[in-house]
Amino acid sequence: MENTTNESFKIHGENLLKKVKELIEEGNIRKISIHDSEGKELMSFPLTIGVVGAVFAPVLAAIGALAALIGDCSITVERESAGE
Repeated sequence: MENTTNESFKIHGENLLKKVKELIEEGNIRKISIHDSEGKELMSFPLTIGVVGAVFAPVLAAIGALAALIGDCSITVERESAGE
């Protein structure tokens, strides 16, 4: 049975794109959500195993634009965890 865990990071907008790229490279991420400092969801996208490269280019471009507009934010990550 698949288990998932959620993890949140507080981050400043200028570091947002770098952090999202790092998370995508980890490979065990199922979904990433970005929230503003008040907790309002600004963006959310699922990550499908095996989907990389050019498919993420538009998403990363949108995150880059968002990062330029916001200050403090948080990233919530849904991870796949190994089943026992």
